[in-house]
Amino acid sequence: MTLPYVMVEGNVVAEPELRFTPGGKAVVNFRVAANSKRQVNGQWEDGDSLFMSCSAWEQLAENIAETVKKGMAVMVYGQLKQREWEDKEGQKRISVEMDARNVGISLRYATAEVKRIERSKGPEQAAKGGASSDEPPF
Repeated sequence: MTLPYVMVEGNVVAEPELRFTPGGKAVVNFRVAANSKRQVNGQWEDGDSLFMSCSAWEQLAENIAETVKKGMAVMVYGQLKQREWEDKEGQKRISVEMDARNVGISLRYATAEVKRIERSKGPEQAAKGGASSDEPPF
């Protein structure tokens, strides 16, 4: 079963953390806070909040680390994944996280400048004509 793709719009709550695996693959972790607003008696009130832990790999990870800063409004598109772990007391815990496939800066209250990065294609990518075929087209 393929996990669903979703989009979360919200604000980045801390500076993205870029690391590299022992094999040299870039990975970035960041969190996004999204909340709803509702109107009560003509006044806007904050509703429930969602804090989504996100990760991204390779060139996307490096681009996020270079571009995205704490407090920025972003839109994160990706697949949800479930992770199980044990806390300090030995209790099993489950968290839902997002494997980001694309991240965009929200232009609702800001402007942005796009800078295209030229990359050289590896032999396997050049033979395919670019990105891998298992990725969505957007």
